[in-house]
Amino acid sequence: MDPHQPSPAAAGFPARAGGGARATVLVLDTRWRRLVRNVERLAARAASEAGGAGTVVLSGDRAVQALNALHRGRNRPTNVLTFEMDTGSGGFLGGDIVLALGTVRREAKAAGRNVAHHLAHLVVHGALHLRGHDHTRVGDARRMEMEEARILHRLGVPNPWNRR
Repeated sequence: MDPHQPSPAAAGFPARAGGGARATVLVLDTRWRRLVRNVERLAARAASEAGGAGTVVLSGDRAVQALNALHRGRNRPTNVLTFEMDTGSGGFLGGDIVLALGTVRREAKAAGRNVAHHLAHLVVHGALHLRGHDHTRVGDARRMEMEEARILHRLGVPNPWNRR
């Protein structure tokens, strides 16, 4: 779901200028704007609340599928991909968070969730990956879920991990 690879600029995504606490949001698939009101503001705020300065790319399934095949060897779309910015100095400068509209919409519908809330969750999830969080082990996954829930609460988004 979230590979830690170099920035996808080589795959046709524009490079971003480094620095700043606010994320840059690029809407490459304009259907995002029809699906989620004020989508740029929501994505930027979610990334900022999670401490993930960088670029949020709102794209479509085809572009994400191409990135997923190129960087992960999985020739299918996925909901979110993250790409750390390689600074060479070990310092955090953020990175890119790329989301696939069709996949995000299908997942939200299947889970009975609001698409805007699911988008905010995935941006937070990606930003936490860029900050070094992971969910491969059970304890790490639980800590990451708890951090996601805290951040989403600040955004006014219901906890996606409530299993009721």
